[in-house]
Amino acid sequence: MRFMLPLLAILLALAGCSTGPDAVASGTEFQFVSPDGKTEIFYEGADRKPIGELSGDDLLAQGRRIALSDFAGQVVVLNIWGSWCGPCRVEAPELQELYEANRDAGVTVLGIDVRDEQRTAPQDFVRDRGITYPSIYDPPGRSLLALKGYPRSVVPSTIVLDRAHRVAAVYLHDLLATDLEPLVDRLTAER
Repeated sequence: MRFMLPLLAILLALAGCSTGPDAVASGTEFQFVSPDGKTEIFYEGADRKPIGELSGDDLLAQGRRIALSDFAGQVVVLNIWGSWCGPCRVEAPELQELYEANRDAGVTVLGIDVRDEQRTAPQDFVRDRGITYPSIYDPPGRSLLALKGYPRSVVPSTIVLDRAHRVAAVYLHDLLATDLEPLVDRLTAER
């Protein structure tokens, strides 16, 4: 019985720390939960909203800035990745394939490298894999503040923007080129 009271107190304390059904708390860290637990969210028509100005240091050309506005009128596939991320090793060549197949149609891939404290590791990552699309070097993920409320802890993840740079889709998991091709084809056909 003397062990039951402390156990009951711990259970009550944990219950008091819980949040509503649309959020999960794990210790002191909040974790995003998508609507109904979805890992793929699509936006159509008026539901598409523009994001704020997104920019940061070029991963390969130190001192040079890359901004979303550099890709005006293009469909942009924003990919959040890190050289330390296992699924990113498979995903990056797939995104390169998508980029090569669609850049003439007005599609670009823009990587955002997060949580790599040493610039050389992600630089080696892109060179070793033959990645030619640009990436922003952003260890703390500050450039993602342009995506208000976006779960910056989900890596890899991908946000697809239409030609007006409004969010058309969010993928909270790793992808293959074939996963993105139908959406990219549809967005490039839009005027």
